[in-house]
Amino acid sequence: MPARKSTSGRKPSARRTLAEELARLREESGRSLSELAEETRYDRAYLHKLERGERLGSPEVMKTLDQAYGTGKHLILFWELATVDVIPDKYKRFMTSESEATSRYEFSVSTVPGLLQTEDYAREVLRVASYRGTEELEGLVAARLARHEWLLREDLPVYRAILDEAVLMRVPTDPKAWQLQLSHLLDAAAMPNVTLQVLPFSAGLHGLVGTSLTLLWLPDGKSLAYTEDAFTGDLTEQPEAVERMRLAYDLVRDVALSPRESMTLVKQVAEDSPRCNPPE
Repeated sequence: MPARKSTSGRKPSARRTLAEELARLREESGRSLSELAEETRYDRAYLHKLERGERLGSPEVMKTLDQAYGTGKHLILFWELATVDVIPDKYKRFMTSESEATSRYEFSVSTVPGLLQTEDYAREVLRVASYRGTEELEGLVAARLARHEWLLREDLPVYRAILDEAVLMRVPTDPKAWQLQLSHLLDAAAMPNVTLQVLPFSAGLHGLVGTSLTLLWLPDGKSLAYTEDAFTGDLTEQPEAVERMRLAYDLVRDVALSPRESMTLVKQVAEDSPRCNPPE
């Protein structure tokens, strides 16, 4: 089969190449979308959107399609390249560092940290923050989910997150999505390399009010800090400044609930939150 021509006027990208490759592999295999949907258990309309580049998909779907086509890790590697396309340049340096980090500490002031977000929760957070079209939004969601792989590395990197109690009070519009997110927090807290704490409102004012902070430790012993609000992010590598932020984090940790108390609070929030009841 001759190579597909690039769409006129469009800048070549890994994302578009992935979509074209998905369509090419299916056509060369002689499968219809309906046959592929039945074989993989993914919805036909969803597979069609992947081939049109309207959805970027997830590692799971790419692994499934690689298995269906017998292409090893061909599609998952394309997918990993495609996720990079949707990340703004100013965040790429931070993302390179976070992928190499051996330890990561976070304080989140208003939302569940990205490493712990479920797909539906991440989609709503990114939708209200970005005001982007559906195609770009789905790319950002997929890129965020891809970053979860860091927690599952064989060397078990150390991850600690402190959530302001406001995180548990700021509920997404879909009750089912919120229940799944809270359940995911509890599951994550049970992982051997993860420690989760909640900073209660009763702790009062503190040095990180209004600031979300991420601290990274790299294999060479270097550490860096990343602070973020709704509109900007700032990467700090100057040792003295990073040390001041680390001390601020330590003081917040000192007044946070213990990990056990924190998960008890999460369970209580889950019990008290509205649920999505099935129709009668």
